[in-house]
Amino acid sequence: MQVILGVIFHFIGGFASGSFYMPYKKVKGWAWESYWILGGLFSWLIVPPLAAWLTIPGFSEIIKSTPSSVLAYTYFFGVLWGVGGLTYGLGVRYLGMSLGNSIVLGFCSAFGSLIPSIYYNFFPAEGKTTFTEMLNTYWGRWVLAGVVVCLLGIYVCGRAGMLKERELPEEEKKKSIKEFNLTKGLIVAIISGILSACFNFGIEAGKSMANVAVEKGMNPLYQNNVIYVVLLWGGLTTNFIWCIMLNARNKTFKDYTDERTPLLKNYIFSALAGTTWFLQFFFYGMGESKLGNGASSWILHMAFIILIANFWGLALKEWKGVSSKTRNTIITGIAIIMLSVLIVGYGNSIK
Repeated sequence: MQVILGVIFHFIGGFASGSFYMPYKKVKGWAWESYWILGGLFSWLIVPPLAAWLTIPGFSEIIKSTPSSVLAYTYFFGVLWGVGGLTYGLGVRYLGMSLGNSIVLGFCSAFGSLIPSIYYNFFPAEGKTTFTEMLNTYWGRWVLAGVVVCLLGIYVCGRAGMLKERELPEEEKKKSIKEFNLTKGLIVAIISGILSACFNFGIEAGKSMANVAVEKGMNPLYQNNVIYVVLLWGGLTTNFIWCIMLNARNKTFKDYTDERTPLLKNYIFSALAGTTWFLQFFFYGMGESKLGNGASSWILHMAFIILIANFWGLALKEWKGVSSKTRNTIITGIAIIMLSVLIVGYGNSIK
């Protein structure tokens, strides 16, 4: 039952993450950096402490009593994850919901699921799975096989993007994705996929805060909410600095007060996008409390995001006009990634 609940929570979190960019598409007349950072203020600054306050009373005292080294490492991984989140937004901007999410999150799932176990090989901790243990156990080899299958799915999705690039004229590609650019998109998607995995590392770094929350009698289901407050400060730092620099360079500070744009709607949709993005973390924490923060939780969460984002991509007709070969290629890539979820899930179930 715990495994089933964990999968359900990860699906809800994946749905939130796979859908969060949709409200941004309703923002009119603003530069990307303007709506991105406004949504980010809700994702990383406003909603996380509100969620922690509702679910972990006294969370601020837990943070104050946490050793500075723990806070520093958690924040540091948040900064690196922030670079991944920033380039994630660019990846979706250049590649679209379907292809962008498949490549970014495919890399993210592979790195995020394996690196913690490799880390614990060198710095063992009680109750933590090492990479050696995964290699030497039946269940571990299934999980590793799932990661390999996931990487295969990434390759197939990338192949579909290359076929689309060759088949469609420029004006046709930009009907559904205004700034489609395969080269730029692939570069930022790979960077994003690798650095976004740092979110998983940040959870590991701040785990002592979650443990204190549980020891104080808080519901274990919400234990990670106290970690998110610190971790997401790091994400805010990276994105805020970059977006303000873009505002200055592109002279887009005026967006926030430009009455020629639908200001109220732009603020509402940006806030909705940011809040929806935070919900992925909220439900990831709930799923992780049921399954553990290992390869299984991370790859399940990522794969559900890929699935939902691709449904949106199909709904937005991002693959309209391509040949049946290209369409079948992207569908095959998605199917392979989903197969990786089943393999990892099986490995977790027999652990």
